Amino acid sequence: MSVGTGPDPTPRDPLGKTYDDSFYETLDPEVRGSAEVVVPIVHDLLHPASVLDIGCGRGTWLAAFSRCGVGDIVGVDGPHIERAGLEIAPEAFLARDLTQPFDLRRRFDLAVSLEVAEHLAPEHASAFVASLVAHAPAVLFSAAIPFQGGAGHVNERWPSYWADLFSVHGYVSFDVVRPVVWADEQVAFWYAQNTLLYVDRNHPNASALRDRRGQSDLPLDVVHPALHERDHTTRKRPSPPPSFRRALRDVRGAAWRALRGRV
Repeated sequence: MSVGTGPDPTPRDPLGKTYDDSFYETLDPEVRGSAEVVVPIVHDLLHPASVLDIGCGRGTWLAAFSRCGVGDIVGVDGPHIERAGLEIAPEAFLARDLTQPFDLRRRFDLAVSLEVAEHLAPEHASAFVASLVAHAPAVLFSAAIPFQGGAGHVNERWPSYWADLFSVHGYVSFDVVRPVVWADEQVAFWYAQNTLLYVDRNHPNASALRDRRGQSDLPLDVVHPALHERDHTTRKRPSPPPSFRRALRDVRGAAWRALRGRV
């Protein structure tokens, strides 16, 4: 494994309070289950020998790629990540401020960034995508859609927004994951809803991916039923309007209290 030999900065760490151990432990079953399903699909499509995960958390997705035979893995996230909790070798983890452009001085076969970009302010979106494409010709990417909700979300956007940013660099979206996992209960709805593969239009696998993309009937911007149902089951139902009899009783009661107060 070879990563950039430049200085490893010690950036500000405003995220530690939000993304602490309890945050990762709460999401762990859904993240792990989703990775076990999605990673083999992507591996079979691209057969990457090296994978970079930007916003890797504890490295759960990289560990899944490792189990698929990928020997060259690198994870990047903020310094709030506790090394003791990593699922990858500590030397495979690099601390970086994701709000700033970064360069690891090498390329990978695949870059991964899942449910990360929504945690960065809108003014950092373009530079973040530029950092992704600078490190790999293919990017497995997902980000929360508007009103999806979540801890620290500050830039929830539709996939078409991110597709436009990738297109600036000549990367095309391929909807080759969502149709396969859409109804898979082991995959968390946010991955099933948001995960797209962005590939350099000159990638050697682009033609095959284009043929596979034609099998998808999903538009880029969709809402998963699980999110729709969650919103409706957790939303407080408005109180029904009072009946005429109840309204009349309330008016009589108010009038009597007013009269008694005057007396």
